[in-house]
Amino acid sequence: MLTIDIVSETAPPEVNGVAMTVGHLVEGMRSRGHHVTLVRPRPTAGAPGRDDVTVRGLPLPGYPGVRFGLPAVGFLRRRWRAERPDVVHVVTEGPLGWSAVLCARSLGIPVTSGFHTNFDHYSTHYGFGWLRPMIAAYLRGLHRKTGATLVPTSALAAELAGAGVPGVRVVGRGVDTDLFNPARRSPALRRSWGVAESDLVCLYVGRLAAEKNLALVERSFAEIRRSHPSARLVWVGDGPSREALASRQLPQHFAGWRRDAELAMHYASADVFLFPSLTETYGNVVAEAMASGLGVIAYRSAAAAELIVDGENGLSVPAGDERAFVAAALRFADAPPSWQRDLRHAARRSMLSRRWDQVVASFETVLREAVVG
Repeated sequence: MLTIDIVSETAPPEVNGVAMTVGHLVEGMRSRGHHVTLVRPRPTAGAPGRDDVTVRGLPLPGYPGVRFGLPAVGFLRRRWRAERPDVVHVVTEGPLGWSAVLCARSLGIPVTSGFHTNFDHYSTHYGFGWLRPMIAAYLRGLHRKTGATLVPTSALAAELAGAGVPGVRVVGRGVDTDLFNPARRSPALRRSWGVAESDLVCLYVGRLAAEKNLALVERSFAEIRRSHPSARLVWVGDGPSREALASRQLPQHFAGWRRDAELAMHYASADVFLFPSLTETYGNVVAEAMASGLGVIAYRSAAAAELIVDGENGLSVPAGDERAFVAAALRFADAPPSWQRDLRHAARRSMLSRRWDQVVASFETVLREAVVG
């Protein structure tokens, strides 16, 4: 049995891809007999987990409900001297994450990290593109100080290794195919959206923000409506772009944040998933949509590059080619129902082997190797 401290600025009950991944890793390692403590800022809503240790934090601008941890070297040093873990795993690169890396190294505790968010890519969407090299250097500086950096895709592994980050390991991501399941399709939910069973529902799930390239979702949907006037666009999520999106004269529905069975029902009740983001390290929503049996339209990047075989279980286009993205959305919308059905069934089948227990086993292997040295 390993004693593990996982340090993260976000975790359940918060709703985002990193929090979801942390939840699976924590519970997965506990189910394998390890003692896992989650060190995190106190959540703004809901209670921390029974074995969580909370630290001081402040709201993260633009991310309602998420807090970043303040520097905590003194607290962590006292904690780890009193209850020394076998290994520390750092999920996020904020002040709390840096404190954990520096403290663990000073005490001779093995430390690993996960690369979950391309914050340097976000800068170009908020008028701070000139800061991108400095942000990238800040992020990679942390990972160069850990014994191993865990990433979800081989492409990201190659990118980080090329930037001089040592010990990069691909552990992948899983998807809960029992939860995200076409069987959760709800005619009642579709009626609440104002659509009939034969009408096309386009779905987006995630943060409503500039870095997600949502203008291309709108553009693709507008083109689809030319030949499918009864189509509807459903947004699941929230963020700073919601007000601007809601001002558009489109037949659309804003569902807000959903989680667990409610989220799964929203996926399964749609038909096509539009995801043009280019800032992802992975994009759990792509796997969730495919597991739910949707036709997924995405750029050939991050999760989509690893999961989609173009024309077989989804449609992927070269990263950044907006015309190709819109054309792929139209290709799906205009295709015969039998072709759509076959592609959606193939998407579901291709996710059945992407289990979280395999990811947890890979995570466990990396931590054990870090302890052994």
